[in-house]
Amino acid sequence: MKILVANPNTSSGITDRLVAAGRLVAGPGTELLPMTASRGVPYIATRAEAAIGSAVFLEMLAERRGTFDAAICAAFGDPGLGGARELFDFPVVGMAEAAMLVACTLGRSFGIVSFSKSLEPWFAEIVAWHGLSGRCAAIRTLDEAFKSIDEVQEEKEQRLVDLANRTVANDQADVIILAGAPLAGLADKIRERVPVPLVDGIQAAVVLAEGLVRLKPRKATTGTFRRPGPKDSKGLAQALADVIGHKDA
Repeated sequence: MKILVANPNTSSGITDRLVAAGRLVAGPGTELLPMTASRGVPYIATRAEAAIGSAVFLEMLAERRGTFDAAICAAFGDPGLGGARELFDFPVVGMAEAAMLVACTLGRSFGIVSFSKSLEPWFAEIVAWHGLSGRCAAIRTLDEAFKSIDEVQEEKEQRLVDLANRTVANDQADVIILAGAPLAGLADKIRERVPVPLVDGIQAAVVLAEGLVRLKPRKATTGTFRRPGPKDSKGLAQALADVIGHKDA
């Protein structure tokens, strides 16, 4: 089984972290294929950046189409996830979606903890988009600068542990999600320092993607995620233009 780990951010160091964390839970015979965006921003943190990342993510899937069994949107806000499910016939899993769904199996409420205040509005909107606002106890983020996106989890490790513990104590979160691709793998390091289950987005996404491949769901031919009819386009990456125009068969 081959799963594309498509990081719509431009940081290859973050992609390496994602794949390393995902491999810890991947089943025997599962191969994780890393892919980093060639354009965009080092890490998506705002609505505008998410809009850019959405288009880039669709281009990435179109470019590699036919070489994998399932794909993961490897940015916590799941940019482009809905569009990907419209256009493509393979399973596509979002890291935020997977983390929240797994968290819902471990407790009644979850808290989202991350490293940057700028992420809060976007994260709140993606929780609502997935219909899980009622299960989200709180979104808590650090409100301080960091030196490097590639090293933010090492730099802020204890601060994130403290924030997770405050979210458990003050917001009664049954589960903590460590949110953001730069925090991939952190849950395994700090698991014994937080008194509730921790969920790592990429690990949750790998497990769900593997399960969907095994379930072999059919592509919808009706409903809101059916593939749109063919349409001409202008200026798009050729692989994506071909998918939109149904010239990919």
